[in-house]
Amino acid sequence: MESVSIPSRTLPVLAEADVLVCGGGPAGITAAVSAARHGASVVLVERWPSVGGQATNALVNIWHTSDRAKQVIYGLVQEVIDRAGPAMQRYAHYPARPETHEFEPSALRVVLHQLLEDSGVRTLCHLVAIESMVGNGRIRGVLVDTKTGRKAILARIVIDATGDGDIAANAGVPFDYGRAEDGRVQGMTMMFRVCGLDSAKVQANPDEAERVFARMKELRAEGRFPPFLDMAAHSYLRSPRSHTVSYNMCPVSGNPLDEEELTRLSVQARRQATRYVEFWRREMPGFENAEIEQMGFWLGIRESRRICGLKTLDAPMVVRAVKQPDAIGHGFWMVDIHDPKGSGHTTWVDQKADAMPPVGESYHIPLGICLNRHIPNLAVAGRYASMTHEGMASARIQTHCMVMGQGVGTCAALALDAGVDMAALSIGRLQDALRADGVYLQDVPQAVTEDRG
Repeated sequence: MESVSIPSRTLPVLAEADVLVCGGGPAGITAAVSAARHGASVVLVERWPSVGGQATNALVNIWHTSDRAKQVIYGLVQEVIDRAGPAMQRYAHYPARPETHEFEPSALRVVLHQLLEDSGVRTLCHLVAIESMVGNGRIRGVLVDTKTGRKAILARIVIDATGDGDIAANAGVPFDYGRAEDGRVQGMTMMFRVCGLDSAKVQANPDEAERVFARMKELRAEGRFPPFLDMAAHSYLRSPRSHTVSYNMCPVSGNPLDEEELTRLSVQARRQATRYVEFWRREMPGFENAEIEQMGFWLGIRESRRICGLKTLDAPMVVRAVKQPDAIGHGFWMVDIHDPKGSGHTTWVDQKADAMPPVGESYHIPLGICLNRHIPNLAVAGRYASMTHEGMASARIQTHCMVMGQGVGTCAALALDAGVDMAALSIGRLQDALRADGVYLQDVPQAVTEDRG
């Protein structure tokens, strides 16, 4: 690749803060709010026009809070649920399944912006962090491109919540990518919503639903129909849902860190979704007037980089419900891998008994997966924390990422107050603060009460 030299120059400082959070998705929001509520001045930068990440802009509108016996994720997750009011609906099967809440993405966008504002977070959307400023083993802040030129944002602690670990990787923190056998990452999904359904007519024709579903599979096998997630497609044909439900059945696969490939995959996914609905309009009674009401603003990306941290969460820790001395919250979702080759197949279709913790049990999400050995004042929060391909397949969901965000944001503020690096903060002090803020944190090994120094 050809290279060019950029002359060094002096750049203006756009903002300074105790804590800078890069990325305004669920993890970044909880990190920013937590840090601010514990006394830190906080700036959050987000590349898109609004915050919320996959929840608001990719239409991924289901939250998981239950270990199938009881709710085990509270804290800021519960506060957002309460703030959302009627825009957040709890499922009737609560708490018997991990999926517990469904929300309206547009309304949640407003709720999340209000949460940041009420907490005193300075939020700057439309800004992409393009370079990490590192010197003497510490990060000083990031450079951002604005409409009036490149500027700097300085901070004592930086939290990377970009979704892909962009800040940490640019700062030189090592990372892993893809599964061991071929380097591929989980498949991506374009979420979409359908309107114009005649639900009564659809439900009156179950035999037709089976015929249409069988025909979709037949055409797919012949290479004449795009891939789709079988269990989801079958459900949508038998139990029609519109408006509030995001259809999770449209897979593509590739490298989410390659912008040109990501562009191609986004176009491909939109075409696939269109073909599904066109086929249903022709073939399925009750879908004659169906239309795609909305598609995600971007693809639902499940996996890219995984930053190498002080600890690594793996599949045995998930399925055996392993407890951690440096726990910052609980997780319980299964090792849910969407086919990295893009077939649409996913492990939740053929879930085995050992794919997730036993009913009523959960694993601990440790602080160590969010910290690293290379830059002590840089933390990460989200699906690119230190995990294996399989471990990440569980902890990647939004509520688990929010647990990471609240833990890391609180840790950052308390570490600044104590005058120590995040890894040196008393873990007992951090856990006491999290519990005081409503975080569910149980069954922590006794060693956790000992200070690290």
